[in-house]
Amino acid sequence: MKKSIVITGFLMAMASCGQAEPGFDLAAYEQEVLEWRAGRLQRLKDPLGYLNQIGLYWLEEGSYSFGSDSGNDIRLPDKVAPLIGVFEVGEDGVWMTAEDGADVYSDDQPVQRILIADDTTEAPVQITHQTLAWTVVKRDNRFAVRVRDFEHPFVATFGPLPYFAVDASLRVPAILHRYEEPRIANVETVIEGLGYHPESPGTVQFSVDGQTFELEAYTSGDNLFFVFGDATNRDDTYGAGRFLYADAPGEDGKTVLDFNLSYSPPCAFNEFSTCPVASPRNRLPIRIEAGEKFDAALHYSAEAGH
Repeated sequence: MKKSIVITGFLMAMASCGQAEPGFDLAAYEQEVLEWRAGRLQRLKDPLGYLNQIGLYWLEEGSYSFGSDSGNDIRLPDKVAPLIGVFEVGEDGVWMTAEDGADVYSDDQPVQRILIADDTTEAPVQITHQTLAWTVVKRDNRFAVRVRDFEHPFVATFGPLPYFAVDASLRVPAILHRYEEPRIANVETVIEGLGYHPESPGTVQFSVDGQTFELEAYTSGDNLFFVFGDATNRDDTYGAGRFLYADAPGEDGKTVLDFNLSYSPPCAFNEFSTCPVASPRNRLPIRIEAGEKFDAALHYSAEAGH
């Protein structure tokens, strides 16, 4: 998973010294969190953010026509060409052949036939046609085409994001207890039958209101990544859980979990992402009333058109 938060210098300094350190500046901390929230909204609205996704089409081996005509295997919005081209799926991935006269581009250069390198490669390819763009995602050796619309009206009307009040007590010190060897976790996703298999260095132990809990951590570059659930999933937050990043600890295992920086996965906003869900071991039996809430009005449904 890509890291989608930025912890600025002030928060990193607090993480190294601990919330209870003398001189803790609550007002400055709250301001940092508010700035992070503003950045979060901008990242979602970015042309390469999650909000302008309008389709995710899983492909088996074979050929698939695509365009706006209802006879296509993959039907795209009416504003685009009736037949844009054909996807061909094989062992080497997804090839696209454009229909003669269709204006199809890669890196602003017209293309007629191309292997669309998927998002697990070093140089993923994005194809554009009018206001649409598509990429290929690869999950569990399965391919899908993800389509976005750079003029998707949902983006312009989106927001604001709902949040719990900032609660500095839910920025907690934690200790990583490492496994003897890193393990590959088996985590379910919102796509039935599709798994998420990150490397886990161990579990992180922390305390909230005098009770001790632990979450299994996943490795994400130089950070720890968590998919966690809690009792707020029943009413205030996204049911499949929330995401959270923390700095990877040094040899002492010490890090900080700042639940004020927890946020909803992309699938909270549309059904065109392959989000992992919180595993049973990562579901906390308490309410974590910090971070981002869920609002069903901020979810785009292709069937409902909103």
